[in-house]
Order: sequence, then structure tokens, then C-alpha cells
Amino acid sequence: MRYPVYKIENFEETIFKNNFYVNSFANHLKKHRFIEDLHRHNFYLLVFFTHGNGVHSIDFKKYSIQKGSLFFMQPGQMHSWKLSDDIEGYIVFYTKEIFDLYFKSKSIESYSFFESFQDHSEILLSDDKRKLLEMYFKLMLEEKGNDQLYGKNKLINLLDIILIEIARCYEPKIESLNSNYNLKLKQFEALLEKHYKNEKAPSFYADKMAITLKHLNRITKATLDKTVTDVIAERLLLEGKRLLVERKLSVNQIADELGFASPNYFVKLFKKREGITTKAFVQKMKNHEL
Repeated sequence: MRYPVYKIENFEETIFKNNFYVNSFANHLKKHRFIEDLHRHNFYLLVFFTHGNGVHSIDFKKYSIQKGSLFFMQPGQMHSWKLSDDIEGYIVFYTKEIFDLYFKSKSIESYSFFESFQDHSEILLSDDKRKLLEMYFKLMLEEKGNDQLYGKNKLINLLDIILIEIARCYEPKIESLNSNYNLKLKQFEALLEKHYKNEKAPSFYADKMAITLKHLNRITKATLDKTVTDVIAERLLLEGKRLLVERKLSVNQIADELGFASPNYFVKLFKKREGITTKAFVQKMKNHEL
């Protein structure tokens, strides 16, 4: 089966022409129980937990849910939930369009935790930070229930304040790095998203960026602690996993879609990087072991 891709309009109580949604997590779950099953969405998502526990699976990685867990996801990621009965918190959906149109001087991608290179989508907040963010989420939920002057402005600014606070938790080391490295990393990411199915040689990306491969490797090691080859392989394998479980394509079909000259190249890369075969991976997904 193909797993669903939800739009904001699939949920009740959306605002701003289906570009924004905010709710308490318990109320959200009462009306939208289907979110516990594996799915994607075409919008950005924030979830902040204040009570309860569970497991959140995002792109085949499992994260424990506890008080203070905050998740941030971008369009296209696959995820599912296993939640305790006493789960509570806040959930926010928003589109790139509403954010970028309001903040004309910056875009949502300016926050590095929304880069596809980042290999996790969760932080556990300290008590002080948890209390601070809970106040902002409460204000957002209260504002949604009011029909007040400048309500849209307040909601979007509260969202941005929350994103800024996440960035301050998430990026303390990034700020100390050469800012040029961060710009080059964003350039590499954009090129990789555009070309990863057809161009797998690290030198291709270095040439496109007009820098040496040695320098590009220096950038990815300093910012991600990964080589350029690692980053390219991880992007290919993530898409391969999505195709295996979502569209149930054969290995031959996936290898062809991802631009491998032979299915054997994809199979060997998968086994080398993941430690299991594609068949074993699919079976583990069916058994809910991943």
C-alpha cells in the first residue's frame, strides 16, 4: 500500500486558508487518531510533549517521548507514533508559504534544524527551557481561540519565537563555526536534493560549488562530522527505504529510480551501510521492529 500524505486541510480547525493549525495534543488525537499510523505530510510540524510517554518513529529512527520532548519535522518525512493514554502537549502545523510571505527577509530554511543533513528531529528541553516554550505554546493556543486584532501577526510571531528558542538549543556549536561553512553546506544541500538520483560522485558537487573536494570534505566534517560520500550515501538510502516501505517497489525498480547502474550497487550499499539486507529491512518494518 502507499502510505498517505496528509495536507493541513485534512485536519479540522485549520486557519489562515489551510496554512496553519495549532491544538493541544490530546484534543488533536481525539479527532485525528489516524496520525498514529505511518504517513507523510506536506507541511512543517512542531510537537511539544508536556506529559506522558511513547515512541516516535521518524524516517526509520525511533525516539523516546517524555516530558520536555520537542519534535520538528519538515515536509516529506515519514513518521508514526506509539503513545501512552495520558499523552499531552501541543502540536502546530504550518506551511512554508505562510512563513516566507510574512517574514520576507528570511525563509523557513534559514533554521538549520530543518536541513535534510541533520540526522535527528528531536531535542529534550531543560526544565527552564521547557517552561519557557510551554508559555509560548499556551499563548499560541489561546490566540487561536480569540478573534482579536492582529491575531495572524501574533500567531506567526509566536511561531518564530519558538523556532528561535529551538535554534538556541540546537545550534550552540554551529554558531561558533565559520559562517561561510554554513553557507557552503546549504549550497551543497540544495545541489544534492536536485541531483542525488543522477550524480553520486562527490567531485560533481565540489565542481558545481567551485571548490576542491578536499575543502568540501573539510566543511562536511566540521559541520556534520561526515564525509561528502557519507552524506550522499545517506540521502540515497533514506529515499531507498521510503520507496521500499511506501511504494513497495522491487530492488530493481528502486535501483533504477535512484539512478544506480545495477541493482547490485544499491543492494551492496544498503547492506554495507545498514548492516542488513533490503529484504530483512522490509520484514522488520512489517513486524514493527524498526
